[in-house]
Amino acid sequence: MVERLISFSLRNRLLVLLLAACMFGWGIYEVRHNSIDAIPDLSENQVIVFTEWMGRSPQVIEDQVTYPLVANLQGIPKLKNIRGSSMFGMSFVYLVFEDNADIYWARTRVSERLNFAQKLLPEGISPTIGPDGTGVGHIFWYTLDAKGYDLGEQRALQDWYIKFALQTLPGVSEVASFGGFQKQYQIIIDPIKLTFYNLSMMDVLKSVESNNNDVGGRKFEMSDKSYIVRGLGYIKSISEIENISISTSNNTPIRIKDIGSVQMGGDIRYGIFDENGEGEKVGGIIVMRYNENADAVIKSIKTKVAEVQKGLPEGVKFQLAYDRSELIEEAISSVKRTLLEVFISVSIIVLIFLFHWRSALIILIQIPISVASSFIFLNALGFSSNIMSLTGIALAIGVIVDDGIVIVENAYRHLSEAQKKE
Repeated sequence: MVERLISFSLRNRLLVLLLAACMFGWGIYEVRHNSIDAIPDLSENQVIVFTEWMGRSPQVIEDQVTYPLVANLQGIPKLKNIRGSSMFGMSFVYLVFEDNADIYWARTRVSERLNFAQKLLPEGISPTIGPDGTGVGHIFWYTLDAKGYDLGEQRALQDWYIKFALQTLPGVSEVASFGGFQKQYQIIIDPIKLTFYNLSMMDVLKSVESNNNDVGGRKFEMSDKSYIVRGLGYIKSISEIENISISTSNNTPIRIKDIGSVQMGGDIRYGIFDENGEGEKVGGIIVMRYNENADAVIKSIKTKVAEVQKGLPEGVKFQLAYDRSELIEEAISSVKRTLLEVFISVSIIVLIFLFHWRSALIILIQIPISVASSFIFLNALGFSSNIMSLTGIALAIGVIVDDGIVIVENAYRHLSEAQKKE
């Protein structure tokens, strides 16, 4: 079989060269369209369901949220394993699917089941599906250098401007904010005054909720003109909260400021973000979607960051905290450097020992064709170019070179022996 293949190739040299050129061109095309990342994604094919019910103990969360969700999410096609975790005020359900299941198909099946399972949960509780990313999807971290702005103002800038701008990029699953304070109005109630006016905490809550709302009216015509009537009632300042009426006593309104005080503060924090021991910072973590090209996504992020920078207040700048593209570029440059070293060393060795430039050319031609062809199979099998795969290619180059040298040297020896016999 091998002899026939060699004989066919010798008789049809033009066809062999054409096939090699086509294989090389196809390989170059696949190289350009192959996903590039620093590390291989070996995480499980899973969907996370998150439910928040603040103020409840882990046992209550387990009995009324986690258990009903786990019981009703079982039986989904291609579901391999399901795990539940309950903690103070939060519930997590991890659904692990088979490796051949499409992640977005799995998320759709989970979403369908949640529509029914939500009816079994306490009123006002709404489970949500986590972002379509993995544990190695954190590809870009940044912080804000904002001198003259407090942590609350920086967090507001991150949550209401920067985050929304970066979430529009293709391949980005989530922009998670960290650090700083999330601003909120805080009502500090004096329990003695609350008892004096014979009021409860629910009375205060209902009064604030009902007085922080826009209400619709109707349209009426007058003097050939149409007027729309509506009530604008959203809270805009601390004084408006202080003057909200809770009840009346002897025809005198009891307001929020009569039973406590109102201030602007930050939400409860369970940790801080410190950078290099220089103080707290505010920033974001950009999470990449499943099976995306990390290198291309990071490039689009950097372009968008430059655009967003133009709209930031004076004195606010982006600071890079983590950029995976540096590791990606190092891995790619390592393979390029290995290829260059192989080309030079093989050429020198073959020319020294054989002193035949055509023999060196044969070996040098097969190296780029073999490397480019390997990306055809990488794309076909759904593998990305990462440290593991590129290292394998770099090691395989040595095998390709050894194989080429042995074959060329063997052919050269047979030709020499045949010439001596003549």
